[in-house]
Amino acid sequence: MLTALVNARVLGDAGFIDAAAVLLDGARIIDVAVASDARVRAARIVDLEGLTLAPGFIDCQVNGGGGVLFNDTPTVEGIARIAAAHRRCGTTGLLPTLISDDASTMRAAMAAVRAAIAGNVHGVLGIHLEGPFLAAQRKGIHAADKFRVPTEADIELIGAGDAGKVVMTIAPEQVATDTMHALTARSVILSAGHTAATYAQTRAALDAGVRGFTHLFNAMSPLQSREPGVVGAALEDRSSWCGVIVDGHHVHPATLQVALAAKPRGKVFLVTDAMPPVGADNNTFTLNGETITCRDGKCTNAAGVLAGSALDMASAVRNTVNLLGVAVDEALRMASTYPAAFLGLEMTHGRIAPGYAADLVALDAGMQVRRTWIHGVRAD
Repeated sequence: MLTALVNARVLGDAGFIDAAAVLLDGARIIDVAVASDARVRAARIVDLEGLTLAPGFIDCQVNGGGGVLFNDTPTVEGIARIAAAHRRCGTTGLLPTLISDDASTMRAAMAAVRAAIAGNVHGVLGIHLEGPFLAAQRKGIHAADKFRVPTEADIELIGAGDAGKVVMTIAPEQVATDTMHALTARSVILSAGHTAATYAQTRAALDAGVRGFTHLFNAMSPLQSREPGVVGAALEDRSSWCGVIVDGHHVHPATLQVALAAKPRGKVFLVTDAMPPVGADNNTFTLNGETITCRDGKCTNAAGVLAGSALDMASAVRNTVNLLGVAVDEALRMASTYPAAFLGLEMTHGRIAPGYAADLVALDAGMQVRRTWIHGVRAD
């Protein structure tokens, strides 16, 4: 029997559709219909009582959640706890993100993601390796002693092709062009971040296959009058995507508005860069031997260096509306449609349309999450 989600304000490609019915057949959406459609009358009815129904959020940068840091627990169980914590905040698809670490931890993380996908852990789309091929000058909270140059063994591990969507954050000046070509040939999505590259180096990396920029503005060479830097190349380029952390701490709202004005629509998407406190009661955790404390949504070490965030995706959507003045429908797309496109999932995820995954989130008027579905299965 089909399931019909009725009495909802449905996010469509051109805006909201009022009083629509979304028809689900198991894990797929089969249509967006009117309430009088005969298929709706014959279906199992779920009344959403006027809630807003959007594609489930997709988060390409999730270091942790539910009290778990992926680096410390690179296991299927750790991934499942992280995914469950973020699902409560509307995230139905994510990439567990490994902060720069040694080769053995990278291997464990890749193996865990492969096993999680094979075991149908709901919400796992792949993995994000944020390093270790980064620049010490822009290390942020990463441990510079983990940084290194990629080897042939690294290329084989990262590009094995059986861990879903693989995003690799690199500093372009630390990775040879031939290595970038080798990784992209294996369908690895390269993103520039934690980099001191010049504009020219960044342009060359874009030509070599870099597809995006990791937490734009943070941990990268800035836009200046005579040296546009990584930021200048990112804002100028029409094809690449930029992930942004909209938590009120990482980037000033005016700076983010500049990015939205510069980039084509659909090329800026939301990430959380979330750490273990998301979905947990404890506001401290340990990273690289340092105690990280989260206060008022801001995670820092004792020296005040930002260490990821305590942001969840629903909060990022609300912040995008309230701090940046973005319309609600566009903020929701920045959390779903646009990251799906960055990952190359634009034909299966990120829209409420026939044939798309039944990964959905229902929110109230205040953009608080009330219900979620992954593969058509509800859990909230």
